[in-house]
Amino acid sequence: MHSRFGAVPGTGGVDRQAASGADGEQRAWFAELLQSRGFAVRRDAIGNQFGLLELVPGAPYVLTGSHMDSQPTAGRFDGAYGVMASAHACFRVADELRASGRTPRFNLAVVNWFNEEGSRFKPSMMGSSVFTGKLPLETALATTDPHGVSVVDALDAIDERGDLDGLDVASYAEIHVQQGRSMEEDGVTIGLVNATWAAHKFEFRVTGEQAHSGSTLMADRRDALLGAARLVVAARELVDEFEPGVLHTACGELNVYPNSPVVVASEVELLLDLRSPSAEVIRAAHASLMRTVERVQREDRVGIEITAEHSWDQNPYPEDGVELAREVAEELGLTHDRVMTVAGHDSTNMKDAVPTVMLFVPSVDGVSHNLAEFTRDADLIAGVDHLTGVVRRLADGALVAEA
Repeated sequence: MHSRFGAVPGTGGVDRQAASGADGEQRAWFAELLQSRGFAVRRDAIGNQFGLLELVPGAPYVLTGSHMDSQPTAGRFDGAYGVMASAHACFRVADELRASGRTPRFNLAVVNWFNEEGSRFKPSMMGSSVFTGKLPLETALATTDPHGVSVVDALDAIDERGDLDGLDVASYAEIHVQQGRSMEEDGVTIGLVNATWAAHKFEFRVTGEQAHSGSTLMADRRDALLGAARLVVAARELVDEFEPGVLHTACGELNVYPNSPVVVASEVELLLDLRSPSAEVIRAAHASLMRTVERVQREDRVGIEITAEHSWDQNPYPEDGVELAREVAEELGLTHDRVMTVAGHDSTNMKDAVPTVMLFVPSVDGVSHNLAEFTRDADLIAGVDHLTGVVRRLADGALVAEA
């Protein structure tokens, strides 16, 4: 149902970027769903959307969720599956508790994090970064998209900026499609995420000199696009300096000025990122990249500056959360294995603040950030079953010491 919001006709995919009209429509639909099941819906100042069910007055919440925003053209499972799975896991646990008359230790909450993708507003994982205090609220609200629209104005346009001032969270759980193919290849239904890959993301500005693209002598040109192109190629060639599989690189966005067919470009903004399970590999790749930057500046007579950086080290998830997830998978008879996440998720932030469980279900052929992204129904359902078991245990106090 949620995939009708921002649907790309004839593809099964979606275009639902953060705080867009389509994002506002799906948020309104999701709020109605939560309220129909007895959850109170609140938003905080950065637009994170919460469904709260207070079963134990004054107690902290077990929080579970993901995100519903998407890349410009993307699959319908990335993020949104995690939100819907979380909602239905909480609905199930709430119904069980009501039927049994049993009182849990903690309350239940579902979250739809704001701007996890970072496609319209940078950085990614914005909502959870503000929630966990890693990014100042004022900085996030003032961030603008490529058209100059600020986060605060975009959220206000869809009436999704709220007044919830924090939430007392006991523990957090998230489930996501893997966005890789190792689980499918290995016949694994439930991925027990035990660590994130390290990453280093750069925003570069390459500057040259505007000139006529026909009449200007080649030797006189200071072509910013040429300099940027050398960085794009260098990012791919970096991978070959290391053992296969230990480094992923990408250049995901180029903005060229003046972007005219008869003008040598004077400025290019370029996004480049490095990812690896090894912090040492990231450091070595960074050093090699900086040597390339120096060479391109010298040989092509362009300026290259880093205008923004965002990085994180390879970081483990709590081992007791991995073990809890393993036990639930065993109980349900689901095939499972430990797996690292290459992509960033909101749980990357939450695990630094509260006890956290991160789970994967397989992606067919590993396709993601693509209209053809797909996960089989049996795996989607198994994931909901598994997450329900995790939420049930967390609500009863798992991972949190007695006061």
